[in-house]
Amino acid sequence: MPSPLSTRTINHLTGLLRRHLKAIRSRWRILPPGKIAVIVLAVLRHDQRLADMAGGNNISESTVRRWRDEAIGLLAAQTPRLDRACKKSARQGGEVVPIDGTLILTQRRTGKADRKNYSGCEHDGRAVPAVA
Repeated sequence: MPSPLSTRTINHLTGLLRRHLKAIRSRWRILPPGKIAVIVLAVLRHDQRLADMAGGNNISESTVRRWRDEAIGLLAAQTPRLDRACKKSARQGGEVVPIDGTLILTQRRTGKADRKNYSGCEHDGRAVPAVA
């Protein structure tokens, strides 16, 4: 079971949302940025269904989806580029950088190389490297 959300995490996303709303000159949202942050983090961290979060807050499922996507974009904009993160890790003596990503459909091989291909942690619950 995931750990509870920290106040620091909620405040961080709330601040990002406030700055974003100011930058795009959004006049209002149906809920304040703090409440939006809690809803989005519940969806992302605790795997809450969009429909459940929408119904419990008297908003539409599409609104929760839009807020989730917006928050992911704001958080992603803060992450370092992969090449820079790998260089930093190498400078600090790191040999392995764990990366989590999206499961990508892969094509099956033909002939003797015909075997199942995986692109993520869908193989027996273990993370395996993507096979090209």
